[in-house]
Amino acid sequence: MSSFAWMAWTYQTAIFFAFIALSLVILTLLAIYRPEKPRKGILGFPTTRGDRFFVSLLGSAFIFILWMRLDGGELWYALAICIPFAVAMFRFA
Repeated sequence: MSSFAWMAWTYQTAIFFAFIALSLVILTLLAIYRPEKPRKGILGFPTTRGDRFFVSLLGSAFIFILWMRLDGGELWYALAICIPFAVAMFRFA
């Protein structure tokens, strides 16, 4: 277990990675049981659920990084920005 000591695991980190793993399982099951055709949205190229999920995660990471760089305050506010961003990506992208 000492090989993982550098990662500084906390329960918050474990919850985050569990959420990502659960999301990937749900997206996989949706792809199996309810396949979809790629659709073209505001991004200008066809995307699937998985693509929109990836863009949401990537955009949220940038929002958090910018929040920490510019403000450095409570991260709950950055989360409050990321949730509508992810909803918009799934709805319009």
